[in-house]
Amino acid sequence: DDLVLPAFQKKMLQDACDQVMCHHQVYHQWKFEEKIAYGRGVSMIFYGPPGTGKTMAAQVMANELGMPLYRVDLSQLISKYIGETQKNIGRIFEEADKCDCILLFDEADAIFTKRSDVSDAQDRYSNAETAYLLQRIEQYSGVSILATNLLQNFDDAFRRRISYMVHFPMPDAALRKELWESIFPKDTPVAGEVDALMLAQAFELSGASIKNAALHGALLAASEGVPVGMKHLLGGIE
Repeated sequence: DDLVLPAFQKKMLQDACDQVMCHHQVYHQWKFEEKIAYGRGVSMIFYGPPGTGKTMAAQVMANELGMPLYRVDLSQLISKYIGETQKNIGRIFEEADKCDCILLFDEADAIFTKRSDVSDAQDRYSNAETAYLLQRIEQYSGVSILATNLLQNFDDAFRRRISYMVHFPMPDAALRKELWESIFPKDTPVAGEVDALMLAQAFELSGASIKNAALHGALLAASEGVPVGMKHLLGGIE
């Protein structure tokens, strides 16, 4: 309930969770494993501007499915030494295979850039790394999520291997109002003057920015010993 998204995107996330929960029945009890040798996992791309809930959605899915979530820091995986990046990627998936977890590749633009024309050795190895990652995702029987700000960085060969592509848009005024109304924990004293509709219409903020503004406003109010009011939230936004 804390995940505020358009209904279509929320339905896609629920469908993906349902697919994971039915995995054992379909592949093992209904014997689809005899027909499908690989590509049994659920792979997803979450794309959209920063602060729109991509990482939070991965956390919510992990909670819904009761699975551990492992965030992969791609900047730490990429090596300047030829072949090392593939070894690092291989180790990630070998560990993931042991623990039935969700793999979240955050800031995926770092490695999943559009495969370039091979103009030098560096390009050739970079393309090989992307191809190897695609192969490992396809072989992985668990859940893999790639979070990126730029969808156009993914080429067609990559997209064909993805089960769900979920767009995380900047929230419109209606969603921003919902975010402002749901952002405060029930134990937080909020003044009656706080106008979620006005805040939503006046400030085009992402979900993460609304959360940060609300937290900053709460800290200002607490330091004054008063409930959270409009002046605190406007200070947080500023």
